[in-house]
Amino acid sequence: MSDSAKTAPQTTVATTPNAGPDSGIPDGQTPRMLVIDGHSMAFRAFYALPPENFATDTGQHTNAVHGFTSMLLTMIRQQRPTHVVVAFDLDTPTFRSLEYTEYKGGRNKTPEEFYGQIDLIIKVMEAMRIPTISVDGFEADDIIATLSTQGEAAGWDVLVVSGDRDAFQLITDKVLVLYPKKGISDIPPMDAEAVETKYFVPPNRYSDLAALVGETADNLPGVPGVGPKTAAKWLKQYGSLDGIMENIDSIGGKVGESLRAHVDDVVRNRRLNHLLRDMELPVAINDTVLQAPDREAVEELFDALQFNTLRKRLFDLFGEEEAADDGEGHEVPAHQVVSDAAALGAWLGAGANGELAAVDVLSEKAGLAHEAVAVALVRKESAVVVDLGTADAELETALAAWLSSDAPKVVHEYKEALKALSVRGLDLGGVVDDTSLSGYLIQPDRRSYELPELSQVHLKVTFEAGGKDSGQLDLGLEGDSRFADAVQRGYVALLLSEHFAPMLAERGADGLLTGLELPLAAVLAQMELTGIDISQERLATLLSDFTAAMNAAQEAAFAAIGHEVNLGSPKQLQEVLFEELGLPKTKKIKTGYTTDAASLKALLEKTGHEFLAQLMAHREASKLKQMVETLKKSVADDGRIHTTYAQNVAATGRLSSNNPNLQNIPVRTEEGRRVRDIFVVSEGYECLLAADYSQIEMRIMAHLSGDAGLIQAYAEGEDLHRYVGSHVFGVAPEDVTSAMRSKVKAMSYGLAYGLTSFGLSKQLEISVDEARTLVKDYFDRFGGVRDYLRGVVEQARIDGYTSTIEGRRRYLPDLASTDRQLRELAERVALNSPIQGSAADIIKRAMLGVDAQLKAKELNSRMLLQVHDELILEIWPGELDAVKALVIEQMGAAAQLQVPLEVQVGVGASWNDAGH
Repeated sequence: MSDSAKTAPQTTVATTPNAGPDSGIPDGQTPRMLVIDGHSMAFRAFYALPPENFATDTGQHTNAVHGFTSMLLTMIRQQRPTHVVVAFDLDTPTFRSLEYTEYKGGRNKTPEEFYGQIDLIIKVMEAMRIPTISVDGFEADDIIATLSTQGEAAGWDVLVVSGDRDAFQLITDKVLVLYPKKGISDIPPMDAEAVETKYFVPPNRYSDLAALVGETADNLPGVPGVGPKTAAKWLKQYGSLDGIMENIDSIGGKVGESLRAHVDDVVRNRRLNHLLRDMELPVAINDTVLQAPDREAVEELFDALQFNTLRKRLFDLFGEEEAADDGEGHEVPAHQVVSDAAALGAWLGAGANGELAAVDVLSEKAGLAHEAVAVALVRKESAVVVDLGTADAELETALAAWLSSDAPKVVHEYKEALKALSVRGLDLGGVVDDTSLSGYLIQPDRRSYELPELSQVHLKVTFEAGGKDSGQLDLGLEGDSRFADAVQRGYVALLLSEHFAPMLAERGADGLLTGLELPLAAVLAQMELTGIDISQERLATLLSDFTAAMNAAQEAAFAAIGHEVNLGSPKQLQEVLFEELGLPKTKKIKTGYTTDAASLKALLEKTGHEFLAQLMAHREASKLKQMVETLKKSVADDGRIHTTYAQNVAATGRLSSNNPNLQNIPVRTEEGRRVRDIFVVSEGYECLLAADYSQIEMRIMAHLSGDAGLIQAYAEGEDLHRYVGSHVFGVAPEDVTSAMRSKVKAMSYGLAYGLTSFGLSKQLEISVDEARTLVKDYFDRFGGVRDYLRGVVEQARIDGYTSTIEGRRRYLPDLASTDRQLRELAERVALNSPIQGSAADIIKRAMLGVDAQLKAKELNSRMLLQVHDELILEIWPGELDAVKALVIEQMGAAAQLQVPLEVQVGVGASWNDAGH
């Protein structure tokens, strides 16, 4: 080893220890049973997490499921139970409600968003192999009391998780209650001392106290004037509720009179709040032992629920079983911090010829971008780190030469590494794998492709970024922990790349990775660094105009009703619309009647009320103002906006734009055009050029379906929608009205997205029968489209996936789901994924072609933006004709279809001016 190198200790990537046994209890360990009140905790989770933030693509709300599961995992991690069981109430009457019809009356109606979530929680429990118990005619509280009693009798420790204070009567030396206070994270234990401190009585007298003071949650009225302190004083004086009853005549004062007047209520309360402890249960406590979850069932269910973070947490807890299947742990190599070119050269020369190495770039914010400050180079057996802050010119030159060489490299998040290195004047060549992209190509429906998550899911190895000791990975760090972290990341990327290689080949995705996604990452990196110029003057004017429009609409709305109101408050709007103005009611929701945009639009069309018109105008102006404010905040110090493109967000393969999102700017409205007008050509350049495909998705439909009529229309240069309209409505093309054309346009695109006759009727505001006839006539004329749409779903059901023209697959396991909602969503995805995905592949291929030709012809013009099917370029003086020709050529040649790819091009001083 060179004297110029410092060595870090060898470390081991370990899998997570098991959270509980998979069978039996170790000798000498006292069993600990976790007993959960299912409904109580589900409602707690529901109200702690906003429903609108937790929903699947099918629209099923999952906030209660997510919160419940999160709470359960936290409990298992913190309390280390050996046994777990969940008790649920049923919707059927109980012996308490049969005796007292007002029992638990007055509770709010269950929110619509909660429906279906209990069933999903039970499915999660089944996948985790945790038993659930419900008994007709009895409450979950009685099941919990019986389980607690059985556990205590067996000498076990019992933890009851419940938000119901009735559970306090179960507390003993062996039984504690975990009682949630705020949300799902603050769940302190309640023992005998805690109960006595708060309620002034021991747990075995809590039900006596509750009988006297009442329980609002159960709608059990107490004795008027009697609070916990008075009730506790009586219980201390007379020993129990029975003692109080025996001495009831000796209790003086108004409270004594009140007690005697309500004695029947007290006796009934005590009878109803007393929990049964001797039920016959379908599950014995020995059958509640905590086991490893059914991994396959969890994977399938959590995919459907889109619980990627929870999936990782769950498998973290039960990692030992996975390690047993995966063999021994992996050793992160020791690393050297090299300080001269000779040490780096020695490491580079020691590798086998062509051996794959990982590159991990450490960066820090510097001006407009992150700048590389250190680079880790990792092989399986050894690693080096180059600290760019201390490296001399010779060492940095040696590093630059290797980084830019064709030596095979793997990196996680190639685009970000490229940007950080390029800021420092370094390049990165020879990259054969970006594990964030290969992981995406293998599973395009995941929500995240962060390295720790991919490592956990695919390698069953847990590590924590940042060099923090999580209990899973002991780095034994010395010196700069960031270097050890970079080596660790590089090593895991190497393992993942090796793991992904056969999976990519099996899916036919290896060509997409190396021939499309990796080269595109380099193009996107440069586009992001370049950014696009902004007119600050136009931006300020736009913000002022939208603010004025918003204020004007607000004042007009106030004038329409004669007073002010908070236009952003659903509650106040409900009062104005449905009580004050007496307008027809919209859809009933938990907080009254909905005031969402679609409902108010329909209400405006029905009533024409001026207040509604101004309210809608205010909302639109407010939305535009927020958009412009976001753009203003995104302008960097160089006066340009640098959006970030993600290649692994949309499962179809489309690029997504964020920080800021430039894909949500309206295209066809005057306001949207004004927003686009703030994006301008840079000083020194001639103009902007905007190029996009004409009807790309319908052309792909024509190609995939092979429909002779559509192919003929495109071959002859017809207006497709007018051509289709003439055939569907049986009129000459020149007699197709704009209304007819709009109908067939909506239908042509809608059918490719699984649009039903009902959906079409709503979209076109026609009857369902008319929509059904329209679809039938369309399919009668274009049988190839009908056959393709039917066949693509059936083929996907056989294959398990759909494919784009370039072979990009999207796996759809829900096509075989027994859940109708999930199955129908998968069918709609199967219809549109080949079309959307092919369009995404085509524009990506075009970007590579345009970039290659700009470089080959040594032009100074540059690509700035990609928005859906549109490319925006900035033209250097004198290069317009050459760039225009190469853009049309490269975009037109991006795919060989049965119909021509038509490219439309416009130029101008702004994005709007270049539009066409």
